Amino acid sequence: MSTVRRGSDAGQDGGAERGSGGAAASAGTGTADLLRMVLWRHGQTTYNAEHRFQGQRDVPLNALGRAQAQRAARHLARLAPEQIWSSDLIRASATAGYLARLTGLEIQHDKDLRERHGGEWEGLTIDEIREKYPEDLAAWDPPGGETVEAVANRTAAALERIAECARAGTLVVVVGHGASLTWGMSRLLGLDERVTGGLGNCCWCLLSRRVGGGRWRLLEYNVGALPEPVEVAELGADA
Repeated sequence: MSTVRRGSDAGQDGGAERGSGGAAASAGTGTADLLRMVLWRHGQTTYNAEHRFQGQRDVPLNALGRAQAQRAARHLARLAPEQIWSSDLIRASATAGYLARLTGLEIQHDKDLRERHGGEWEGLTIDEIREKYPEDLAAWDPPGGETVEAVANRTAAALERIAECARAGTLVVVVGHGASLTWGMSRLLGLDERVTGGLGNCCWCLLSRRVGGGRWRLLEYNVGALPEPVEVAELGADA
């Protein structure tokens, strides 16, 4: 399911744009048999800014999204990840590229990390969806799109595959999308998909599990910064 590309690879996700707050916390150092996994949402796109349902449309980062990704990458580089995985959609892979350039790691892609397919909602604003599909909106079920269960299952399966490839005592960064990451995470934690709120653009959460099995634990959620980001030369607006 995955392909490998170099770090030079350069919307609205599963629903209307949500706030980008979050409570920051230290990731900690872990132990020899502990796997840590960062789930990092991509930076802003024009669809996000316009409150459009993005789904699997391949919309690139806008100027703010590139700045968000560059800033967040400086924080995440401090965690010394060993692997970077990403959805193959450009907004996610471009976000991952900023971290790849700082760490020298390759980006590994998995299509099962893609956002929810939004069917007839893709490209519409939340107001347009409310006007045209009020009953479907109430059920959060886009006509012709994927179900919440299907998205949660495929994303959780991708996260489990990634975890199985990781070494004990390491940290893996997975770059993806607001709905698919939170629903996949909820499936791993055994939570209802409605328990957690949305991830802000370029915010992340941190999970951990003992290598070889055991329960997943949520250590941080919707984090957007860490103390003292690594000092690097400016990459430039087009980096």
